[in-house]
Amino acid sequence: MNTAEFKIIIDNLKIWKKKGQRAPHKPLLILLALARIKNGQTGLVSYSEIRDPLEQLLKDFGPNPQSYHPEHPFVRLTNDGIWQLDRAKKYIKIKNNWLIQNQIRGGFNEEVTSLLKANQSLIREATEAILDAHFEPSMHDDILSAVGLEFDYITRIVRKRDAKFRERILSAYDHSCAVCGFNVRLGHQLVGVEAAHIKWHQAGGPDREDNGVALCSMHHKLYDRGVFTIAPDKKVIVSKRSHGTHGFDDWLMRYHGKAIRNPIERSFYPEPEYIEWNVREVFKG
Repeated sequence: MNTAEFKIIIDNLKIWKKKGQRAPHKPLLILLALARIKNGQTGLVSYSEIRDPLEQLLKDFGPNPQSYHPEHPFVRLTNDGIWQLDRAKKYIKIKNNWLIQNQIRGGFNEEVTSLLKANQSLIREATEAILDAHFEPSMHDDILSAVGLEFDYITRIVRKRDAKFRERILSAYDHSCAVCGFNVRLGHQLVGVEAAHIKWHQAGGPDREDNGVALCSMHHKLYDRGVFTIAPDKKVIVSKRSHGTHGFDDWLMRYHGKAIRNPIERSFYPEPEYIEWNVREVFKG
């Protein structure tokens, strides 16, 4: 395997897809494995060692299912041609306890490990590609910190999007945060107000007015992390899992149960289908 072939695999991971549901299991496992290589840990890792960190990542950056399954990517990533287990897959049971009891180990195969050890910039490039393809930009720094990846710089790859999307969304909401009304300018430049996708671009959300909402930088990040959502009745709902001291009431609870500001035209109102996706796939409710 050469560098180009590895990049193609990273760009075309076999991700489980059904009705727009998010499945970040393989991407998060790959990021953990890239961090191990970057930190000089090039051998296979036991499932028992990587299970808890991976499950925590799924809780923090994945959807909110009834249960989490870190065992699935640990075994099924072998189907993508970059991962190996220390025994033949046909003898492996995809069950937490079985993998632990039998001390199953896994990791990048020898070809990939050699590529990454010889080319540290490839680790950064693979990381950028994974982040861009599967997670909103507001989450990238948090994910890097959580998996233990640090770079002198990281290029923000931006997939091809409608260049006018931000301008249209901000205009639709009178250049103010739809939750708190934040509106600050430095000279003629609007600062700290952003166009947020309701259904993520990575999940096929379009660059349309009814899939966007203007949010200040703080509420944009909180929205993408699932700390609060916008319900079908356009009201802000704060996750029961969220808590805090300074700022919690000011930035969140004071808006809980209150409707967001409406855009200037009814045709720009958030599409219920996109709102329902965000509630189901992002909100930590």
